[in-house]
Amino acid sequence: MTDRPAPGTLADYRQHVAITTRWSDNDAYGHINNVAYYSFFDTAVNMWLIRSGVLDIQKSPVIGLVVETGCRYFRPLAYPVEITAGIRVARIGTSSVRYEVGIFGGEDATAAAEGHFIHVYVSRDTGRPVPLPADLRAALETILVL
Repeated sequence: MTDRPAPGTLADYRQHVAITTRWSDNDAYGHINNVAYYSFFDTAVNMWLIRSGVLDIQKSPVIGLVVETGCRYFRPLAYPVEITAGIRVARIGTSSVRYEVGIFGGEDATAAAEGHFIHVYVSRDTGRPVPLPADLRAALETILVL
């Protein structure tokens, strides 16, 4: 018997971002390599932040640095497959955010993988933690799950 949680569903996530897989995402075993999932997480969250108007990759004075990450894999995916990344926020701190991301292949509404990462927001100039800007906090609250 295991205490491993069951995979979530697409409905468990507040925002969805489409990601196209690439030939290079597959590994020698014929499925998407585990390292690619971390790229999917980063791509999905940053795309959502950009689309929400709270991140300008080149100019934002406050940027998020990943300080923790993890992933549970439920079933393999393989190129070519269109991926939907579901995004939600599990915790908002003074200067940190825990993002949770589900990876869904094709039309499947059950996650193939689920992961998380924690961003600590820092001053681009000093690299020191800073409180979340009000506009970022407001955007994050729209995808916060309790």
